[in-house]
Amino acid sequence: MDKMKQETADLTQENIARIEKLFPNVITEMKDENGKLKKGINFELLKQELSGDVIDGEECYDFTWVGKKASIVEANTPIRKTLRPFIEESKNWETTENLYIEGDNLDVLKLLQESYLNSVKMIYIDPPYNTGKDFIYRDKFMMDKKDYEEQLGMYDEVGNRLFQNKETEGRFHSNWCSMMYPRLKLARSLLSDDGVIFISIDDNELDNAKKMCDEVFGERHFLGIITWVKKTKPINSGNARFQLQRKIEYILTYCKSKGKEDVYKFILKSYGVREYKHEGKYGFCRLKDILDSDSGMKKRDSMKFPILGIVPPEGQRWKIGEEEMERLLASNRIEIVDGRVKVAIYPEDEEQEIMKPFWSHLDNIGTAEAGKKELNDLFEMKLGFDTVKPCDLMRELISHFGRDCIIMDFFSGSATTA
Repeated sequence: MDKMKQETADLTQENIARIEKLFPNVITEMKDENGKLKKGINFELLKQELSGDVIDGEECYDFTWVGKKASIVEANTPIRKTLRPFIEESKNWETTENLYIEGDNLDVLKLLQESYLNSVKMIYIDPPYNTGKDFIYRDKFMMDKKDYEEQLGMYDEVGNRLFQNKETEGRFHSNWCSMMYPRLKLARSLLSDDGVIFISIDDNELDNAKKMCDEVFGERHFLGIITWVKKTKPINSGNARFQLQRKIEYILTYCKSKGKEDVYKFILKSYGVREYKHEGKYGFCRLKDILDSDSGMKKRDSMKFPILGIVPPEGQRWKIGEEEMERLLASNRIEIVDGRVKVAIYPEDEEQEIMKPFWSHLDNIGTAEAGKKELNDLFEMKLGFDTVKPCDLMRELISHFGRDCIIMDFFSGSATTA
């Protein structure tokens, strides 16, 4: 038989659950009389949902959560600790250019402020995604003995307590935000003026991570979101095969300082050299077609003028205007080939190397499966990680901003960056 609960139902929480089904936006996190976290109702929002008129009250754009003020204090609180070298366990201690630190990354970020303030050119982190199954650091939050014992999950390498952040926890998103916020604030102070940070995340906390980074680094310093194809093999078993299968993860990208258009330039990649096969008026050139569709949004009567007696066919127009065409004619850059108007482009008119931009969608930079294989091959055993970042992904990011500089990764995980 199932064990009896020995208590009546919590009708208030049941009513809150009913309201949540109707108005999920009014649900918030709040403390009860004992200081414990629980779900609550934002009654101002609820009143507005039930009113046809705008209800008076001060409004502002704000991103907050239970524990935000404490997380700001935590970032600014000094510690009395130090870093101790393990020379006997190190490799090439006197000549290595790499440093691997074990410990609570919040403590380590504070300890590095003195030596590495404004010195780190690139930071990449792959923090816990808050799936309800992963573990996070608990930073000085008060909890009773029962909660402590229930949430105690495991330890890191040096004995710091880690806690499993379960979805049933009333403070589920707040816990994660409070863990991330002080670390991001400290990370920003370590970045050099031309430094960048890449943050891997999935859709569990993408919106909260973006809002936090907008606040910490500044919305105007947002460079973009990179999407990375993490898997190519679908799940074909159980109920998962019928669900929306997540193929991509996200990489939030922020810079530290102003003038990002001048300082933060992604490297263009070469993928060939242009060929000049047509013999034109001044030697060999390549030909560019200038016909375009003249339907829908592209319809432009002003782009239907004659060029050397030739007009666009029915349903088409020129891609360039009369003024530009007069310039091309004056410089002998127009060729007529088989009755069609072409623009002649000579080697001296352009860069001969074909350069490809850094697209924000990465679909050929390795997958998590490739990363898992790299890790297993390195250790010559199966380690069981399914979310390993491949080395090619890190090489791609580092190639743009991480050359001849200090790179930091303070959520090491499977240590792809290292």
